[in-house]
Amino acid sequence: MTDIGIGKVLGGGTVNDPNWYKDFDANEVLLQYQRDWVADDSQLKIAEKSRRTGLTWAEAADATLCAGASRAAGGCNHFYVGSNKEMAREFIDAVAMWAKLFDQAAGEIEEEILIDEDKDILTFVVNFASGFKVQALSSRPSNLRGMQGNVTIDEAAFHEQLAEVLKAALALTMWGSKVRLISTHNGVDNLFNEIINDSRAKKKDYSVHRITLDDACRQGLYKRICQITKKVWSADAEAKWVAGLLKNTASADDAQEEYYCVPKSGGGAYLSRALVESRMFDAPVFRYSGTAEFNAWPEHLRHAEIEDWCNKHLLPILTTLNPVLRHAFGEDFARNGDLTIMAPMAIEADLMRRVPFIVELQNVPFKQQEQILYFICDRLPRLCKLKLDARGNGQYLAEQAKYKYGAGRTDEVMLSQSWYLENMPRFKAGFEDDGIRIPKDDEIASDLRAIQVIKGIAKVPEGNTGTKDKQRHGDAAIALALAYAASFEDGGEIDWTPAPNKRSQWEAIDNDSDMQISKGGAW
Repeated sequence: MTDIGIGKVLGGGTVNDPNWYKDFDANEVLLQYQRDWVADDSQLKIAEKSRRTGLTWAEAADATLCAGASRAAGGCNHFYVGSNKEMAREFIDAVAMWAKLFDQAAGEIEEEILIDEDKDILTFVVNFASGFKVQALSSRPSNLRGMQGNVTIDEAAFHEQLAEVLKAALALTMWGSKVRLISTHNGVDNLFNEIINDSRAKKKDYSVHRITLDDACRQGLYKRICQITKKVWSADAEAKWVAGLLKNTASADDAQEEYYCVPKSGGGAYLSRALVESRMFDAPVFRYSGTAEFNAWPEHLRHAEIEDWCNKHLLPILTTLNPVLRHAFGEDFARNGDLTIMAPMAIEADLMRRVPFIVELQNVPFKQQEQILYFICDRLPRLCKLKLDARGNGQYLAEQAKYKYGAGRTDEVMLSQSWYLENMPRFKAGFEDDGIRIPKDDEIASDLRAIQVIKGIAKVPEGNTGTKDKQRHGDAAIALALAYAASFEDGGEIDWTPAPNKRSQWEAIDNDSDMQISKGGAW
C-alpha cells in the first residue's frame, strides 16, 4: 500500500481540493453513503466497508422506522445478528435513540431470555406500539428459527458460522423479509467476499455497496467527527487523521483490508494462465500496423489500401458468421503507442460467448480505424450492442459509431473504477463458468493476465504491460471485457421489410385485345 500522508492523494483527489468533498451538509443527520444504504430497498443487500464509518448506526435508523410502522404501512420485526454481545447492545442502544428522535412509540430496552436447546441466551429488545420489535440475537443460527422479519448480519465476515446463519436468514425471505450483510473484509477466501464476487458477477441477486475510507471522507465522515467532538475541521487535520489510521494498522495489507475493502491475498493476476488458455480456440487475430509512409498518403489512397486489406482478411470470415445469432462488439482505442483492439462476439444458442476473430491496429489513422470498424459492424449479423472506449481520442470513434448505429445500440464507455468494479467480476465468471471462447494467441493471453486486483478492484494497471520491445496496455483484455458486457444488453437494429407490390389478377390489361387477363393467360 502506498503511504498516504498530509496533502497526498486520497483515491484520486486531495483534501485541499475543493472538489474533494461532495454532498456534505452539517444539518443532515445521515451522510450521503448512509442515506444511499437506507434508501436501497432491495430484498438482499451487502455493504463492504471501511471500519467505523457509521453504517450500522444508519441501519439502526432503518430498523427503527420499519419496526415502528404499522403492518399496513409495511412494518415488521427486525432482527440484528452481531458477532458479539457488545455489538448487540450498541445496536439496540442506537435503535432506542432513533425511536426517541423519530418520536416513535417504543418501550425501554429490555432483556429477554431465549431458550435455545442446551442453554438460555440473553437478548436485547425494543418493543414498539406497532406490535413489532427490534431484537438483537446471538450469532447462533438456530436463534432465527420460527422468526419472521428483516435480518441484519453485522460484521458478517467474522461470524464463525456465517453459512448457517445466512441459510437461516434467507429462509425468512420466502415471506418477503429482507436480509442485510454489513462487514469489513476478513480474507479473500471468506464466504463474505465470495458472495460479493458472485453478486457482482450476477450469480446472486444482492445489491452491493462499497464504502472505503476515502469514500466516507469525501462525503464528510471526518467533518462529522469534528462536528460531534466539537473540533475545528481543517484539511491538514483530516490528512493527519487518515495518515494516523493507516500508520497505526499492523501492516499495509491490514490497512488495505480494514479501510479500503481489499481482502487479504487478493492481489496479483486476476485470471490464471491455465484458466485463460483453457477458454481459447483456433480463431484468427488480424494485425495491421500503419507505417510513416502509409500515414502520409492522401485519404483516398489510404482508404483503398484498407478496403483491400479488409476484403482480403476480414470479409472471408465475416461471411461465415451465423446470420441467426446475435452479435456484440467491444473496442479499446489507441492512436500511437498502444493498440486499438476490435472484438466482435457471437452469442450462441447455448449462451456461449464466442469471439470469431480479433483485429489489432497499431499506428493507424482515425479515418482508417473508423473504416475498419464500419466494415466489421456493417456485416455482423443481428448486431445488438457496441461498447467503445471513449477516453481521450477514442471519443471521436465512439461518437461516430453512435451516429451511424444509433445511441440505443452504442455505448461510449468512460472506463473508470466504478465500471471495472461492476463489470470485471462478471467477466471473470465467464471464464470460470466456461461461458466464453477467445482466439488462441499468446499476446491476447498476456493482455488478460495483465488484469490485477488493485485496491480491491480488478483492472488493467497503468503503464506498459507488454515486453520491453512491444508496447501493450492490456488492450485486448479491455476490448474483450467491453464486448462481454455488451453481450448481456438488449438492443438491435430497427428495420423493416416492405410488403410485395402485388397486383390483382383483374388489373392486368391485354393491350391488343383490351381483355382483362390473369397471370395464367386470357380467360
